[in-house]
Amino acid sequence: MKTIDKIPTGKLGRTGKMVQTGVKVGGNYLKYYSKKAFDKDFSRDELDESNASDIYDGLKSLKGSALKVAQMLSMEKSLLPGAYVEKFSLAQFSVPPLSAPLVRKTFKKYNGKYPEDLFDTFATHSVNAASIGQVHRATKDGKKLAVKIQYPGVADSISSDLAMVKPIALRMFNLRGKDSERYFREVEDKLLEETNYILEVKQSKEISSACSHIPNLRFPQYYEELSSERIITMDWMEGKHLSEFAKENKDQEKANRIGQALWDFYMYQMHELKAVHADPHPGNFLVDKDDNLVAIDFGCVKEVPEDFYTPYFELAVPENINDPKFFNKKLLQLEILREDDKESEIKFFSQLFYEMLNLFTRPFHQEEFDFADESFWQGITALSEKYSKDTELRKMNGNRGSKHFLYINRTFFGLYNLLHDLKAKVKVNNYKNS
Repeated sequence: MKTIDKIPTGKLGRTGKMVQTGVKVGGNYLKYYSKKAFDKDFSRDELDESNASDIYDGLKSLKGSALKVAQMLSMEKSLLPGAYVEKFSLAQFSVPPLSAPLVRKTFKKYNGKYPEDLFDTFATHSVNAASIGQVHRATKDGKKLAVKIQYPGVADSISSDLAMVKPIALRMFNLRGKDSERYFREVEDKLLEETNYILEVKQSKEISSACSHIPNLRFPQYYEELSSERIITMDWMEGKHLSEFAKENKDQEKANRIGQALWDFYMYQMHELKAVHADPHPGNFLVDKDDNLVAIDFGCVKEVPEDFYTPYFELAVPENINDPKFFNKKLLQLEILREDDKESEIKFFSQLFYEMLNLFTRPFHQEEFDFADESFWQGITALSEKYSKDTELRKMNGNRGSKHFLYINRTFFGLYNLLHDLKAKVKVNNYKNS
């Protein structure tokens, strides 16, 4: 894969890159409408593929939070056309890496020394490049290590990057007015946390220790003396990415065992720690030779406040969902309904979230749940399509729900997708026995 010798770090350079991308996308639309004029049945698939490719190419050269947003969107399989999901999913663990000279320069800037001064061996070519940083192999005192180096300028460009993608998000999610700022602030705050590698090491050690009792789950050891605000050193963990394992695996028992470890890991964090690994994409998990799940990245951890946790999970209980008075009370607490809503808005959003919660909380309604159940996924796709085409929804203010929904829903949706890829059957309350 071609390496990158320079990343635009200034606002002007990064904005210029996005403007170039915008020109390409505009050209794609011109081509599409020209062909459409001669063939009314001409499909949008070619347009989607061209746009997805051009947007991803622009983002991958910028890296940082712009690319991270693409990664987050790639998990929304029912929201975006397939071409975008396929292309943006490359941001999970397949991005052009920094060149060897830029790696050495960046390492010295962050740590005050070149990598060869700290490690016995250090491979300047990365083994994994993602949105915010890339990973290198190293050894020291006989230990195999993974060294994650943050891309230059990432932390400083978060605010300007989000300002660039904000118009797209406003349109995509039908957000309006100043009230939408709380959602962007939540994303900005979490992205800033992800660039703080000292915080990530602290979170990694705390969650690893708290979840070490869960069967078939492993974590690397972290080395604070070889880490800094922009560099993390941890054990090198052998294994296949979870997505690769899921594609190759034909053993249902293995799928269930790994799926159970993944489910228990998330349920224990959510219900016991009230803080959860909120970036459940396949690049953050490995499966080792003994069929253990390995969690390797804790940059994004979302704390779950009690005043959100309680009503959120009260609505996972069928009798609560089916009690209209109780249901609407909880929707108010979760900021889905508003005190100034008209009767038509209360009726519309109550119905929308009734349908959504009936479907998304289904795994919690039984002792065992099979994530290979296609009717569950067909239901999610059908509901998504129904409301994406709803003209009434487009007329209403989309600023609905607590800011905590952003990362909690992302966590559950990502978790469900990973379990679906594994085709795993899990025992829902098993985490209580760990």
